Amino acid sequence: MKRGVKKRHRKNTKALSPVIATVLLIVIVVIIALIVFFWIKGMTDEAITKFGNRNIQMVCEDVDFEASYTPTTGLYITNFGNVPIFGMDVKEESAGSHTTIDLRENPDWPEFGLITGAIFSDPDFEAPGVQEMVLIPVLIGESDSGRKTYVCDERQHGVRISANA
Repeated sequence: MKRGVKKRHRKNTKALSPVIATVLLIVIVVIIALIVFFWIKGMTDEAITKFGNRNIQMVCEDVDFEASYTPTTGLYITNFGNVPIFGMDVKEESAGSHTTIDLRENPDWPEFGLITGAIFSDPDFEAPGVQEMVLIPVLIGESDSGRKTYVCDERQHGVRISANA
């Protein structure tokens, strides 16, 4: 009799194992699917548009500005293009390192950006120890979640100027 009881008990534990294994497999598949979903979602950027429905990356092509810097006269930026420049990142490069300054934090930077034909000047701008500067335009556009800034590609749209004058 005891022998039969043990077998019945053993059958119940064997029946539970496939259920646990199936549930674990389903949980693992769901977790992997979520990881892949969020990974792919993170790779796609939210579309930012300007001037109606134009992708802001394409609008960067139309940005046209000149910049100059000397320690005695400071930093000057002139917007010649038809695109208002909302902000400007200044990447200061020195021996083996660089820092980036957001000119929107400068009290002299126009509140709504540098409109067509406008000039920004900061005679007090200093770049001690900096060998070269790259000025990178920052635009503002519309997205599904509201207004967003977009930093144009430094290699294509950045303007390099020497800091040693």
